[in-house]
Amino acid sequence: MGTNISQLERDIGSDFPANEHYFGLVNFGNTCYSNSVLQALYFCRPFREKVLEYKAKNKRTKETLLSCLADLFYSIATQKKKVGSIAPKKFIARLRKEKEEFDNYLQQDAHEFLNFLINHISEIILAERNGKQTKNNSSITAANNHNSSADGNHHSNHNQHQQQQQQQTNDPTWVHEIFQGILTSETKCLNCETVSSKDENFFDLQVDIDQNTSITHCLRCFSNTETLCSDNKFKCDNCCSYQEAQKRMRVKKLPMILALHLKRFKYMEQYNRHIKVSHRVVFPLELRLFNTSDDAVNPDRLYDLMAVVVHCGSGPNRGHYISIVKSHGFWLLFDDDMVDKIEASTIEDFYGLTSDIHHQKSSETGYILFYQSRDCAKD
Repeated sequence: MGTNISQLERDIGSDFPANEHYFGLVNFGNTCYSNSVLQALYFCRPFREKVLEYKAKNKRTKETLLSCLADLFYSIATQKKKVGSIAPKKFIARLRKEKEEFDNYLQQDAHEFLNFLINHISEIILAERNGKQTKNNSSITAANNHNSSADGNHHSNHNQHQQQQQQQTNDPTWVHEIFQGILTSETKCLNCETVSSKDENFFDLQVDIDQNTSITHCLRCFSNTETLCSDNKFKCDNCCSYQEAQKRMRVKKLPMILALHLKRFKYMEQYNRHIKVSHRVVFPLELRLFNTSDDAVNPDRLYDLMAVVVHCGSGPNRGHYISIVKSHGFWLLFDDDMVDKIEASTIEDFYGLTSDIHHQKSSETGYILFYQSRDCAKD
């Protein structure tokens, strides 16, 4: 490689993995929300393999968001150089055609983009499998239009994609096989003590956060028991009337890739807008879920952190997104077209701030966490 060796190649040295490429993505005017998520997904090995497999098998001439994503991944994977940058021009152009909310140069929400992308890809696969044309702005993806980061009951946020995913349960795609888990909502009538449960699918878990806590704590709180009373009573089929009840959400099926969305943007009435919550939340390199149901399919699944989308800035509509990913045992930081090797200890810099001196203080905080189950890892 002579004098053309890059700083990144120097940092990685003799450990540079064969057939791996580390390419930054050019920013097309506030497209860091897309770049950061795409890097996380590229280094999500099961997802990358399926996208490249789709590229190899797909001989269609019709351009879709999935075909553009496959072209981008293929372009990165087949570069002659080991490191560099690439312009995801076709993908961004297609994204802006598919969803008008992204058809501008404004800062978008990385979680909304992830949600749209995952749902839209599974929709394309199903449509092609069934030989149908994909609808541009389908009623299914329309459910994603509101800001899912907004504050509210943490259970209700999962209902937004429930209908779509329930429809696809009997016809799952490889997207479902990688990202989909099952939540079970257990409701106990306090009058007759009958327990009823209802399952719903999820592609990610949206988690409320508290100051100076851990992801494990936040997930335990996610499954805390809530009492349904007063105007919010539960209609018990056994009692045939509305009764006070206790309800909790637990994980029934743990996905291959567990995506956790930390709800860092909350609506504050006194400011009349969404503000960023920079609470310090520790996310370990290893994770085991303790909020599983008694009949969970795979309760002991152990996860390894493999990517983090980080929000840098003081609010949802300003700032910047970067991502950190694990590849072949070491960590890399992707900041649009820049790529740097970092130490594992640097991850602690993205936990958040220990004090809430001022809501507008800028911070670099983990926003979307990707954990890969150890039983599917190949590294």
